[in-house]
Amino acid sequence: MQIILVSRAGKVPKTLDLANQKLRWRVWGMAAGVVLAVAGIGAGVALAVASPRDRALAEIDALHTQVRQQDKQLGDLREDAHRQLDALAIKLGQLQAQATRLNALGERLAQVGKLDNGEFNFDQPPPVGGVEVSNGSSAYALPQTLDASIDQLATQFDTQQAQLGAMQSLLMNARIDSDLKPTGMPADGYISSYFGVRADPFDGKAARHTGLDIAVPYGSAVHTVAEGMVTYAGVRNGYGNVVEIDHGNGYMTRYAHNSKLLVHPGEHVRVGDEIAQAGSSGRSTGSHVHFEVWYNGRVVNPLAYVKNHR
Repeated sequence: MQIILVSRAGKVPKTLDLANQKLRWRVWGMAAGVVLAVAGIGAGVALAVASPRDRALAEIDALHTQVRQQDKQLGDLREDAHRQLDALAIKLGQLQAQATRLNALGERLAQVGKLDNGEFNFDQPPPVGGVEVSNGSSAYALPQTLDASIDQLATQFDTQQAQLGAMQSLLMNARIDSDLKPTGMPADGYISSYFGVRADPFDGKAARHTGLDIAVPYGSAVHTVAEGMVTYAGVRNGYGNVVEIDHGNGYMTRYAHNSKLLVHPGEHVRVGDEIAQAGSSGRSTGSHVHFEVWYNGRVVNPLAYVKNHR
């Protein structure tokens, strides 16, 4: 079979012989190319028509997946928040119990320290005031009841801290005042002669005794009954070996008839320090401690001081 191709005038016609195998393959190749081209164009047109919808569906599926993930994260956060709130509530309960114990302790200290109960009322906060300036909403918010409980507890702790600080200062001052006031016996013994008028042990005449005589074995320890500064340690007429201590606030104590002195003038002594050893030096009939208390330059009866307890 032959195909004659006639071109424009003036040119020689071309003849295609389909019996030629090589030519047939060329024709079939061209036809196949045309078919493939048409198929590609059709596929492209189909994709161009269907692609926006598929892309939208794909994006929707992706959004669904993202929403599910975020919902799961939100659920995890909610569970964590509940756990944290539960733990916070438990901790708040523990702090409230501690606050209750602090109240009880503060009241007990006020009673022990003999402080005014009206001044240290741990159940009620002290009066406060002032203009409140709001700085806007907080970065996070707790449940109203829990938030209010925390604020109340914080205020209670601030009040307790202030009252305990004031109580500590008062108790420290009271302790300092107590340490500076003569209190208790200077030696372990019994009172053999009291303050006031008595018969003189040497001539029997009436004489004024300016202190207490405390009978103790020879060499017994003599202790200071208050904190102070040694102003004299030596021999005085009639007193023998004597120690005098200035305690401030107008108080001075004297310890006489000692066998040995253990302190020197200018030395600072504290309550209970051993300052001498008992004896019978000076005008004495036997081993004892002559104890005097002076207040604002006048000798006073030591009996009330030795019977008192710190």
